[in-house]
Amino acid sequence: MLTILPYTDDLAPAFHAINAAWIADMFVLEPHDEHVLSHPREAIVDKGGTILFVHHPDHGVIGAGALMPTGGRGYELTKMGVRADVRGTGAGAVLLDALIAHARDLPDLTTLYLLTSSKCAAAIHLYEKAGFVHDAAILASHGATYARCNVAMRHPLG
Repeated sequence: MLTILPYTDDLAPAFHAINAAWIADMFVLEPHDEHVLSHPREAIVDKGGTILFVHHPDHGVIGAGALMPTGGRGYELTKMGVRADVRGTGAGAVLLDALIAHARDLPDLTTLYLLTSSKCAAAIHLYEKAGFVHDAAILASHGATYARCNVAMRHPLG
C-alpha cells in the first residue's frame, strides 16, 4: 500500500537523492536544480509551496514531487521523480494525483503547469492521462528556466 507523506526536513535528503538521480541519468543538473534540491524548504516550502513523498511499506520513500509557487498565482509542478528500482509500481500516478488534489485546495492558484523534455515520454504520457495539456504560451513564458525544457503543459484546474 502506497501512502503520501508531507514534507519534513528529515525527508529533504530523499527529495534531493530521488530527483538528482533521474535528472543526472537523463540530463545535467543545472544550477536551478541544485538550488531547489539542496534547499527545498527555502526554495519551495517557505514560499508557500508543497513537497509530497510516496512511501512504500517495504522500500521506504520511493518518490517525491513538488508544487512550487512561481509568482502571479502560478504554481509549477516540479521535481517529480520515482526511484529507478521501483518504477512501474504506480507510485508516479499516486504522487501526481496527490499533487493535483493538493493544488485544487490552493486558494490562490490560477495556473498549474509543468516543464519537461520530450525525452521524458513516459512522464509526458502520465501527465496527459492526468489531464495536463501541451501549452505553447507556458513554454514561451517559462521554458527558459531549464536548458532541457522543450515541453510545457498546463492542467485545466488552473
